[in-house]
Amino acid sequence: MYKLLVADDETIERIVVCKTLEQNFGEECVVFQAKNGREALEIYEKEKCQIAILDIEMPGITGLEAARRIRSQDEDCVIIFLTAYDEFSYAKQAISIRVLDYLLKPCSGKELLFTVEAAMQQVQGKARLVQSAAGEEDSEEEPDNEKLAMVKKAAEEYIRKNYGKDISMQSLAARMNYSEAYFCKLFKQCFHMNFMAYLVDYRMAAAREMLENTAKTIKEIGREVGYQDPNYFTKVFKRTVGMKPSEYRLKAVQKNS
Repeated sequence: MYKLLVADDETIERIVVCKTLEQNFGEECVVFQAKNGREALEIYEKEKCQIAILDIEMPGITGLEAARRIRSQDEDCVIIFLTAYDEFSYAKQAISIRVLDYLLKPCSGKELLFTVEAAMQQVQGKARLVQSAAGEEDSEEEPDNEKLAMVKKAAEEYIRKNYGKDISMQSLAARMNYSEAYFCKLFKQCFHMNFMAYLVDYRMAAAREMLENTAKTIKEIGREVGYQDPNYFTKVFKRTVGMKPSEYRLKAVQKNS
């Protein structure tokens, strides 16, 4: 059972996030709510939450300060920022604290769920992300269209060739010689979603094509698109497509018969 902490001083935002998590991960997690950084730290210290979703700007103790204090006590807690502030300086501080992701409000339920699933994988040790505060200092100037087009083309090619492997935003950032904070910003500008959400969409599209056009088993297809655990593959597929892989294949067969 995962312990998730959600801290946001905006009541409606906090309730929506918690409800989304409870509806989708109800059997796997317990969600704790905090309305400011002080409460977040109190709950964390009492419950030892493995995953913390923090707003950045909160009265009193900010989300950044709360994250720093959590990180000083726990190297393994997976921290996610969910904020309305699209500022590069915040993203750089987030990387220095070694957060998993920096989500911008309004965040789609899909993007939130994929990010939390990645956090759960990290807690499990199935997909340890390489995180570092070090990195090349990149220009804080807004990238022009030519640079964005170059980044988008390179990212699409990398994902197309490697989506079946254990890849991450960090590995792609390193390959392109960008710091993680800057590349995260570039990727979202190119694709209007974070790396994990894009990768899952790509994997599910490939899985659907194989289910429709090959006789490979569901277990084989799951492995080919990057999921060694067939149960986890089925879970992600159902959440993304709306049905289990076996149901999708049967529907495709009936449609073509």
